[in-house]
Amino acid sequence: MSAKDDNQPKTDDRYVVVARRYRPKSFGELVGQQHVGQALCNAIETNRVGHAYLFTGARGVGKTSTARIFAKALNDPGGPTCSPDSLSDTAQAIDAGEDVDVLEIDGASNRGIDEIRSLRANVGVRPSRSRYKIYIIDEVHMLTAAAFNALLKTLEEPPAHVKFIFCTTDPEKIPITVLSRCQRFDFSPVKSEEIMGRLREIVSAENVDADDEALRLIARRADGSMRDSQSLLEQVISFSMGPITAETVHVMLGTADDTRLHAMAQVLAAGDAKEALRQIDQAAIEGIAAGQLTEQLLGYFRDLIAVAVGCPAEMQRHTSESLHDELKLLGQTWGIQRLLAIVGMIDQTLMRIRHTVHGRVLLEATLVQICHLPNLQTIVDIAASLAAGVPGAISAPRTKDASAVISTLPSEKKNIEPSAVLKKTTSATGADAASIQRIEPGKPSAVVAKSHLVTTRESVVVGKSKGIVATVSAAIVCKPEAATPPPQPVVVKTRIQRVRDMEANPYVKSCIDMFDGEIIRIDNP
Repeated sequence: MSAKDDNQPKTDDRYVVVARRYRPKSFGELVGQQHVGQALCNAIETNRVGHAYLFTGARGVGKTSTARIFAKALNDPGGPTCSPDSLSDTAQAIDAGEDVDVLEIDGASNRGIDEIRSLRANVGVRPSRSRYKIYIIDEVHMLTAAAFNALLKTLEEPPAHVKFIFCTTDPEKIPITVLSRCQRFDFSPVKSEEIMGRLREIVSAENVDADDEALRLIARRADGSMRDSQSLLEQVISFSMGPITAETVHVMLGTADDTRLHAMAQVLAAGDAKEALRQIDQAAIEGIAAGQLTEQLLGYFRDLIAVAVGCPAEMQRHTSESLHDELKLLGQTWGIQRLLAIVGMIDQTLMRIRHTVHGRVLLEATLVQICHLPNLQTIVDIAASLAAGVPGAISAPRTKDASAVISTLPSEKKNIEPSAVLKKTTSATGADAASIQRIEPGKPSAVVAKSHLVTTRESVVVGKSKGIVATVSAAIVCKPEAATPPPQPVVVKTRIQRVRDMEANPYVKSCIDMFDGEIIRIDNP
């Protein structure tokens, strides 16, 4: 060997990735799917093993691994048993995917009717050395309709030595005729705490130093997938030349930390669009993609809503539990209605970013919109006040004093005459009573006692460019309950006339002024 060859780096072609090396090999090693393992063990111990099973769930939650463990348990030389010998030739061959009696088929590449006909022709052949011939079909939903139909009869009445195990991430695409012939087990996403515990075992076995916060970030990023978390961990190990820290994970994944997200939310709550754009620019300089930041903001506001409605810190899924108190204060500042609107805006932005190369522009526009988002809680308060019979009031109890009603409006909107809301009058007996006066331009006003009022209402929908809609129920007609109105000719007004009448109504006008809106629809009583 030459000196040049001696200097070449040595490579190991036999290297196996972390996700495969630390794949569970027994029911006891399954993480997050203990309910499935227990059910399959009970079936083995009670001799109630079915002939067809369907494992459903998201990617990387253990479907194929469980299928292999189940196959080892059924074909164990001393079994069937819940504790197969992992050192036996059968178990090692199954783990390597080389066992002649356990056939793993990729449904995506073997989806046609010809492949299923070949399978039907081979099921009658007895296993070579094991107890059962087991077919594991991954992504079974990819089979064609003709292939499913060809499989039905064999699936319903297979030979006694044949077992089927189907795995899929999309059970809705499987025909009901196939579903009804299988025992179905749903694999749930793995909890972040369980993923973090498994990652801690792996870094310990790999002699790698890693902070708990770094492992927590990886577990969160995996979004319930154990395989994704292990792939991310291996990527971080390769990237880092020393101990794995939270900063290392953020740099490698191109994500923002909780401190940055929280600071951005505070800027948005203050309505500082200039600072929000500056922070977006700084994030871009540090290599954080607009789509990734948008996705993180969506998760942040999800946690903010959870805290705002009273959930404990354990319910936070995307932010550190140490931020719970600060999130609670920020949630009170925003209000539930604005938080719900923000989540909808960010979600739409995220979907649009996935189909464009101008993601940063869309995100910046959305954040500016959020900075100028009005307090939507006032709309809810107005609706509640109108339902209580106080048109135009905001979060105010019923009162006889018109000035008290007007005082609940914002300072720049207090140009409404008190007589347009409530008027103090004296009844025939001299007693004071609060009365509602109809304001109609060009006609004299009539005042009647409140106890003898019959009010009809029309709903006016006031729209604004930001997509905010306020429905205002305006008192239009007030008349004595017992009085019999004289017959009036029916006048059919055009839409323009009805809009003009509504715009002249002081209650509707106050809402239009308050939200800088316009009437977009008038509903009949």
